[in-house]
Amino acid sequence: MFPRLVTGPEMAAIDRRTIDDGGISALELMERAGTRVVETLQERWGGLEGMRVAVVCGKGNNGGDGLVVARLLANAGIAVDSFFGVDRAAIDGAAAHLLERLERVGGRAAPVPEGFAAVEALRRSDIVVDALLGTGLRGAPREAQGRVIQAINDCARPVVAVDLPSGVDATTGDVHGIAVRASLTVTFGLAKVGHLFPPGRGYCGLLELADIGFPETAIEAFGGTTFLLTAAGIADRIPRRQTDAHKGTCGSVLVVAGSVGMTGAATLAAKAALHAGAGRVTLGAPVSLNDILEVKLTEVMTRPLPEVRRRRCLSLRALGDLFAMLPAANALAIGPGLGRYRETVDLVRRLLTRDDLPPTVIDADALYAIGDGEGFLGAGRIVTPHAGEFSRLTGCSRDVIAAEPVPRAVEFAVHHGVIVVLKGGPTVIAAPDGRAFVNPTGNAGMATAGSGDVLTGIISGLLAQGCEPLWAALSGVYLHGLAGDRARDELGEWGMLAGDLSARVAGAFVETVGEGGRGGPLP
Repeated sequence: MFPRLVTGPEMAAIDRRTIDDGGISALELMERAGTRVVETLQERWGGLEGMRVAVVCGKGNNGGDGLVVARLLANAGIAVDSFFGVDRAAIDGAAAHLLERLERVGGRAAPVPEGFAAVEALRRSDIVVDALLGTGLRGAPREAQGRVIQAINDCARPVVAVDLPSGVDATTGDVHGIAVRASLTVTFGLAKVGHLFPPGRGYCGLLELADIGFPETAIEAFGGTTFLLTAAGIADRIPRRQTDAHKGTCGSVLVVAGSVGMTGAATLAAKAALHAGAGRVTLGAPVSLNDILEVKLTEVMTRPLPEVRRRRCLSLRALGDLFAMLPAANALAIGPGLGRYRETVDLVRRLLTRDDLPPTVIDADALYAIGDGEGFLGAGRIVTPHAGEFSRLTGCSRDVIAAEPVPRAVEFAVHHGVIVVLKGGPTVIAAPDGRAFVNPTGNAGMATAGSGDVLTGIISGLLAQGCEPLWAALSGVYLHGLAGDRARDELGEWGMLAGDLSARVAGAFVETVGEGGRGGPLP
């Protein structure tokens, strides 16, 4: 089962249900949260021996978590400096009780100094724990809080954020004014939308999910219908080969792609389908490009198709050839590098009006050909637009899509009965039943020409091996991002090429199956 991805209000409701009906007090939740943070610190920094930690606390539950961290560190013999970024009189409830407990064991919390003295005070420590503001923040931090956040950012020390970097909106990822730039964020129970979506994603650093015992009943009641992709969730859905497997039992992909100047898109999609495990891949492309493609592709079969001679793109006459090839295909991928000449557009439209196609990935220029999608979409079809393509499909502006990627993707998926893979940082997958899934893998280095073509190939390769369309989309997106992360780790973000992603797809499969263990059923 995939864990839910929640908004700030949804998390608050889960907290309340846990306290009201789960038999766990707010104080106990803070104790558990603080304990998980300390365990993470000790694991990441080798026990913290000889180090000093500064903990900056606010007045609410997040501040209470921080006060637990300070007390536990002090009890463990770790040098700790505790600060609060609000007037002491403003600290009440469970946080006030935890402050008293800290003081009873000899700890002391002082106000964050003013001006540059705050930076100097924090620099005396090796690590800073940010427990100033939590998931309840709406809008910009107050002026005094903003000064504390600036001091944390200026102190040039690793920052561990408790639940969420102060200043990041848990529901949207927006930053209004200023936010803490964390090296590591330890969040509790469930990841928040703001952890995954920009600009908040860029403030979180590494994200560590810590279990503090929220009851499943509370999560089911208030957790919503958005989920976070994980290796464990997809591991059991990745096709395994039988010992007597051969190319005919591992699925066949038909890729319809390419035009003059865009043989690379066709090549990347076709090769990625093989890297994803398809037994055989056939690339249908304009006849005059066939010799070029045969040089580029060793393992992929090519099928030269009729073309518009002066344009060197597929002509309507290719339709008959494609109809003849479809019965042998277990999956169809159409669009990469096709071009937008009117006859090619007509070819795509006529092909996609058929209701007997195998599971199909519609990408790139094929998305252009179908306009708003009416009459061309439905069960078994996966569309893979980036924001610009999705704007054309939906009529929504890019700004609206950027602000509301999940609801917009879900709306389109439900209306058309199609699976939407809305590519971006992060990619959102929407199902026709209204669920949405957000992918945590991937990085900015993947913003390179051809990356989407590789994704199309991976998904179609999984479809050919018998993956249900939704699972092919979920697994393909996760594995594509993981391959990108491995390429970044080896090469850096600056010079990554789409081919670098494709070359690491097989390794991403091995890593996911190895680390994922047994995945659960789709929630």
